[in-house]
Amino acid sequence: MRRSWFPVARIADLTTPQRAKLLGVDLVVYRSGDGTFAVQSSRCPHRGGDLVAGRVHEKSIGCPYHGWEFSSADGKCSRIPSLEDQCKIPPRAALKTYPAVQKYGHVWTVLEDPIREMYDVDQWNDIDLEWLAAEPIDSRVGVGITIENFRDVAHFPFVHEVSMGPSPEVVEPLTVTRNDLDITMVRPLDAGSGEWAEDGNCTMHYRCSAPGFASITYDYEKLGHRIVAGFPSPVDYEHVTIFWGVANEVGFRGASLEECLRVETMVYLEDIPIADGIRPREIPWDNEVQEFSVPADLFTLNYRRSFNSLMDRAKVAS
Repeated sequence: MRRSWFPVARIADLTTPQRAKLLGVDLVVYRSGDGTFAVQSSRCPHRGGDLVAGRVHEKSIGCPYHGWEFSSADGKCSRIPSLEDQCKIPPRAALKTYPAVQKYGHVWTVLEDPIREMYDVDQWNDIDLEWLAAEPIDSRVGVGITIENFRDVAHFPFVHEVSMGPSPEVVEPLTVTRNDLDITMVRPLDAGSGEWAEDGNCTMHYRCSAPGFASITYDYEKLGHRIVAGFPSPVDYEHVTIFWGVANEVGFRGASLEECLRVETMVYLEDIPIADGIRPREIPWDNEVQEFSVPADLFTLNYRRSFNSLMDRAKVAS
């Protein structure tokens, strides 16, 4: 997973440097004075100051301890206030600097050379979307379990009775398509009587991709499109920060972005206490516990195949 893309901050929060931890690596995420985004190690190599508390300059960030400045472009130390001759800056004094890509209302990064491209949904390319990034959610399980929870359809009547209203317990035969790392599924939505019933019935286009992308595109015949998407980012193997958000097609004639966010937040907050109780805390990839599956698990089983395919790719690349 160190070679896959994950979000590390909401763009809306980058008025000040933000703290992030990705697979055990402590990071600072910020927007420099010239408007570019930076993702770097958060420890100052001078005396260990925390750059999350640092001052952002035009093209650098300064340590709050002694003011050492590091370039937002490549992490090299660019100024030491206590040093009269700046030509004597230690040449190896630098912050580890990672890629910083803006997408879906978040800044994304990758810790090592990526083995997969940034997530891209073909269906969205011809839609003009307006994104609203949600408040991140802390969850004490792994990326795989988080994605499976987001993609599972058999838990609705037991976990989401308030947000979705009563729904059938029996799951119809699922038609799932897997194309390498991407899995898709189309289901009709009977809006029912839950909190999300106001916009009526639609077609739901489910998508997920290994290791950490999941979305639903709601296609309303008369209203347009709206989206909910989740991107769990691994703090470590059994702990994620769930970055997520909603989007409406510009001109969407249904609920506002704020209302969509309110309803989808209800759904997420119903999920979290259930997901956090799952044991083991990550998918048992090595079959350390026995699990049994039924046809309603077809989508999540294909996600597991996608994840294993990604891991095989990583082994070959290494």
